[in-house]
Amino acid sequence: MKACNVINLLVVAQCVALAGNAYAQASGAMPLASSPVASSSRATAADKKLARDVRKALSKAPNFNVSDVFVKARGGVVTLSGSVSEGPQIEQAAEVAKGVPGVTSVSNYLTLYTKGY
Repeated sequence: MKACNVINLLVVAQCVALAGNAYAQASGAMPLASSPVASSSRATAADKKLARDVRKALSKAPNFNVSDVFVKARGGVVTLSGSVSEGPQIEQAAEVAKGVPGVTSVSNYLTLYTKGY
């Protein structure tokens, strides 16, 4: 019985220690209010147009299939997600997106699509 109490005490102590570390990391993070993206969770008409422009530019890129690529824009920041069939297309998508007027930065979360999985 004493062994169970000791184990429970150790588990509780470890949880408290980990919770303290998590709070310390979160408090040092940049506040969300200062982020231009966090100021509004809804896309404006300009954001929607920019996303369409990026998607259109990707569709015109040579040997690039845009069907599994998703584009989101917020305040000039473009986020690419989804998948492509060839590795070099990941970097190609980022370069094409950076070349669209109005894009200030690109977050590229594209992955490589592997057939059969």
